[in-house]
Amino acid sequence: MAETLLSPGVLARENDQSFIQGQPVEVGAAIVGPTTKGPKETPTLVGSFGEFTQIFGGAVESGSTTYSYLTSISANNYFQNGGNSLLVTRVTSGSFTPATSSLIGTGSGGPTTGGSPFVLETISEGEIMNTGEDEISDGALETGSADNVRWEIASVNTSSGTFSLLIRRGDDNNNQKVVLESYNNISLDPYESNYISKVIGDIDYTLRNDVTDYYIQESGSYSNISKYVRVKEVNFKTPKYFDNTGTAKDEFTGSLPVIQSGSFGGAVGSNIPVGRVANFYHNINNDDTQGLLGSDYNDAIALLANTDEYKYNIITAPGLIDANDDTGSPQITSLVNNTIARGDAISVIDLVNYNTQINTVISQASGFDSSYASTYWPWLQTIDPNTGEAVYVPASTMIPGVFAFTDASSEPWFAPAGITRGGLGQVIRAERKLTAGNRDSLYEANINPIATFPQSGVVVFGQKTLQKRASALDRVNVRRLLIALKSFIGQVADNLVFEQNTIATRNNFLSQVNPYLESVQQRQGLYAFKVVMDDTNNTPSVVDRNELVGQIFVQPTRTAEFIILDFNVLPTGATFPA
Repeated sequence: MAETLLSPGVLARENDQSFIQGQPVEVGAAIVGPTTKGPKETPTLVGSFGEFTQIFGGAVESGSTTYSYLTSISANNYFQNGGNSLLVTRVTSGSFTPATSSLIGTGSGGPTTGGSPFVLETISEGEIMNTGEDEISDGALETGSADNVRWEIASVNTSSGTFSLLIRRGDDNNNQKVVLESYNNISLDPYESNYISKVIGDIDYTLRNDVTDYYIQESGSYSNISKYVRVKEVNFKTPKYFDNTGTAKDEFTGSLPVIQSGSFGGAVGSNIPVGRVANFYHNINNDDTQGLLGSDYNDAIALLANTDEYKYNIITAPGLIDANDDTGSPQITSLVNNTIARGDAISVIDLVNYNTQINTVISQASGFDSSYASTYWPWLQTIDPNTGEAVYVPASTMIPGVFAFTDASSEPWFAPAGITRGGLGQVIRAERKLTAGNRDSLYEANINPIATFPQSGVVVFGQKTLQKRASALDRVNVRRLLIALKSFIGQVADNLVFEQNTIATRNNFLSQVNPYLESVQQRQGLYAFKVVMDDTNNTPSVVDRNELVGQIFVQPTRTAEFIILDFNVLPTGATFPA
């Protein structure tokens, strides 16, 4: 239809303003550190502490004592405070491999190679996954534990070419089975939908690096459904199990496994390396952090620099201490630099070991200058969720929980501090009670003090970033506001790449961004804003360079951190000012 009227008539035009307003993709925290079990250096998203424990385990034994990794304590606190997604990357020392299933027997008349019809391997890596083949009694495995698994072929039907597979907990027995997963009516026929690899999954993940780029390489064909095992290989396939009359082929019936149970073994990798004296909790020092060195974190930190693959809004590595050259300092620097390069998260770091003087803390903070990093002090005492003991942990262990509570109860652009949102309910006490003078000294050095008040308990009482220059971005709530805005607006812009550079495309952008910013303003995130994407910043020369330019001007809401109350005492009979 013509866009202008050259003769008398009616021009009817449509302006579709019914676009459904999208919402930002929800992202949570990322934590890097050792765990009892789980895939090594493979970032894994978990949605609850129960799922974390299922995948990454709980307590770890070192000598005759049981400990918890700070990763586990932090995850528990994060979910207790309303967190709903946590990206966990397990760090280990040395070589780690998965355990594989023991020999699976087949029926009579089958292949005579002596191999198993299929081989399973654990998704979790390390010798903790070895259940061993020695039975104590009632089918219990000598080295079976709550952290590893065993397998069982529960039923077989040669007429249909199917069988049932159970994944059981490693410490159960035949009289008291603990079935973690069950797969019924699966087959070895690759043409069928119930083919074992399709049902369980067979994807393997390997960390690779290309010069400075780190990435996860996937091998296999079918997504992993099981949380515990994957199919490593199928040796005795039964393609097209039935002949044209619908009868099972004789050469395949013997390929099926028989009813039996077995274990896993062959994994290597020790959580506490041989010869290493693991230091936990307040004993972390320059020589050891939970059985690791700082260099053990290098690959995991580099991998999480990938903005396209991994999304998070806060990252921590509790156990890495900046004051320790061998157990933290270079890795803390890498963590902060990666976060700066990403521009979509904030890193929470620890500066000093337990029992450090305040002047040393202040001196250590002077080495940083970034609005994408923040630090808190002092250390905190909490209850270990796995052992029930009261232990001291660095502040970064608990701060993701404060951020999670702020997001759940308010918005990311509210300050994660103060009595309303900064209370540390799972903390028993701080390492030391700070005076008002202590808090002043720390805050002037951009260190967020953790205060102790008689009626309110232990409270985060600061929200500065480590940026030295005074600006709006020297506050955590403003930095997190910008992260949230960039995240949503970036998602809108992604959909415009390779679209026509026309007014319609610009209006599409504005119709999504303006309502979102209005909603942020209504939710107390902005005083004012303006979005410009028109001919003034998209001149013909800009368009000819295949560019589309938008400018977003925002005035972030500031927090009231310094409240001044003047009490004026007046004589009797004086008139109060209007």
